[in-house]
Amino acid sequence: MVAGTARLYAIIGDPVGHVRTPLVFNAYFAEHGIDAVCVPIHIRPDELETAMAGLKAIANLDGFIVTAPHKARVAGIVDRLVGDGDKVGAVNTVRREADGSFTGTMLDGHGFVAGLAKAGWGPQGKSVYIAGAGGAASAIAFALAGAGMARLTIFDRTPTIGQALLARVKAAYPQIETAFGTRDPAGHDLAVNATPLGLEPDDPFSFDVEKADPSTLVAEVLMKPETTALLHAAAARGCAIHQGKHMLDGQRDLMMAYFGLAPEGAPKEATP
Repeated sequence: MVAGTARLYAIIGDPVGHVRTPLVFNAYFAEHGIDAVCVPIHIRPDELETAMAGLKAIANLDGFIVTAPHKARVAGIVDRLVGDGDKVGAVNTVRREADGSFTGTMLDGHGFVAGLAKAGWGPQGKSVYIAGAGGAASAIAFALAGAGMARLTIFDRTPTIGQALLARVKAAYPQIETAFGTRDPAGHDLAVNATPLGLEPDDPFSFDVEKADPSTLVAEVLMKPETTALLHAAAARGCAIHQGKHMLDGQRDLMMAYFGLAPEGAPKEATP
């Protein structure tokens, strides 16, 4: 039951029907006896600025999660950026400060790397192919670079955006070999779909999974369906697969620490 004393958290996006965040957050609140509730809020792109002002006006809203397609634009609206939010130029986690202002950060990449680690896969010395160059893709690229990957290939339908991401990663991590790729992910240890393609049943694949090496780990950022058509195709080819839910599960504790909701004895700030 939700009482009038409950603090509010939200996830905003367009669409939001596929998101798992309310399930994960509300289970965490119940487990730790936190008087709070998380709700999905559907905000269309042409109403984002108006909606952000509305969110700031809700006095008992303590923070929110940002999903596609709003991550980059929200970074330009919040009052300040910290951590990877500043580096990536996109945010997925926003908290309200004591003075009512909004501070945003980006935890997608660290959650993705944590999910891989829990599955027993490490990026050290590995080659990575990422389809997409938006907020999630950028966060994953920087986090994998920081965790020691050796080679990064980005493919995006808009080459200038993909090349700009590669340039930013190369500037921060000059030791990494970078390239703008094609739909062919062959020759990589990890291939990631970091695009929204796959949310709809008739969506095309973001890359040609039939050309992936059977030794490649194929990963998703999408969380619904739990096993996307891309992952089904990769498994049929003999590839190991990594579901999108692991990225959220990997960053849940980071998000709670960022919101100051970490359990007693745990760090009170996210520090990736």
